[in-house]
Amino acid sequence: MKTSVKNLSETKVELTVTLDKEDLKKARKIAIEQLSKEIKIPGFRKGKVPADLAEKHLSPNDIAGKTIDLAVRMTVPEAFNESKKVAIQLPNVEVTKYVPDESAEYKAVADILPEVKVGPYKNLKVKKEKVEVKEKDIKEILDGIAKSYAEKKAVKKKAALGDEVIIDFTGKKDDKPFPGGTAKDYTLLLGSKTFIPGFEDGIVGHEPGDSFDLDLTFPKDYHAKELAGKKVVFTVLVKQVNEITLPKFDADFAKKCGPFKNMDELKADIKKNLEAQNNHRVEEMYKDALVEALVKGSKVAAPEVMIKDQIRMIKDDITRNAAAQGLTFEDYLKQTGAKEEEWEKEATKVAEARVKASLVLQMLARDQKIEADDKEVEAKIAELKDVYKNSKEALKNLDDPRVRQDIKNRLTIEKVLDFLVDQNK
Repeated sequence: MKTSVKNLSETKVELTVTLDKEDLKKARKIAIEQLSKEIKIPGFRKGKVPADLAEKHLSPNDIAGKTIDLAVRMTVPEAFNESKKVAIQLPNVEVTKYVPDESAEYKAVADILPEVKVGPYKNLKVKKEKVEVKEKDIKEILDGIAKSYAEKKAVKKKAALGDEVIIDFTGKKDDKPFPGGTAKDYTLLLGSKTFIPGFEDGIVGHEPGDSFDLDLTFPKDYHAKELAGKKVVFTVLVKQVNEITLPKFDADFAKKCGPFKNMDELKADIKKNLEAQNNHRVEEMYKDALVEALVKGSKVAAPEVMIKDQIRMIKDDITRNAAAQGLTFEDYLKQTGAKEEEWEKEATKVAEARVKASLVLQMLARDQKIEADDKEVEAKIAELKDVYKNSKEALKNLDDPRVRQDIKNRLTIEKVLDFLVDQNK
């Protein structure tokens, strides 16, 4: 067998493989053995016909066809191995020449893992953001908690900021209702800035039973492009006004929130939790920035098949999240105001960045001999089994070798990221 290599791109290769008599002889022997199991000859049970006898009863065309098929399948892996190319999908094979029992030639085209040259991983000049917990941050949390303990009382009065209203509304653009612009028995806290500018202020001063129109304009930077900057009319019916009485921030309130004796203890706990959340967020952002800088300084190309795989995964995630809200992927696109071609263009950029990062980190792991060991994998699996102990399907999946390998890969990447952080202190 002889193999020549033609690089079609950094991530795609074409191998031309020439087979000689010896290669075809080995494949022919196996072809006859396999074909002999399917023929019937008087005096022999099916599958028990000797190969040399079976050959006399087999069609030369059947033998030739089976031989070249086996010869290709047997030599493709060897050809890629000899060429030091790692195919990441089954090659597309085309037989270009074939003289039975004499010689054959075929071309195999496949996406391959590209050559990856990891750039400098030290002194990447990435700064870690510093985030301090301020008094206003603590107050926002306290205000949120207070709302959950608020007392609501239906009143017959004109709505004011800070009141809660229950409304029906219909939004129209060019006298036609638009998606997402209609609701019944909608609960809205006036002043929450949940709706576009003017909507909540327009309800202020109205009392239960009032029906009225609000002429409004969507912000120019609104996420749904078909509504951005457009003039609309909302017809609103106020069905109920609830006056809200918030609890006082005192020792009794602190005790309701947990094992706290006073407000100082509650505030200290909130601050501690916020600091932990901020530190985690900052650390993740720092790692992302380090990876981005590392990839930028490395030589790596993203194979098309891996990019498409990532796009599919991104779309699957969005589809699952949308389904949880009773929406489809198409509904999601309508809400964001993006056409599918536009979404795919942006998703491709994200997918390409992910693929490049994955390849560079894998190579860095190999170069630095970083790998999650069996004990770490078993510990993670035990942790996950405890989390999903009530799901038979999840527990079964955790015993799948492929899932275990995926867990090992994830843990290895985490260790590589920790290595990056350590090298850039």
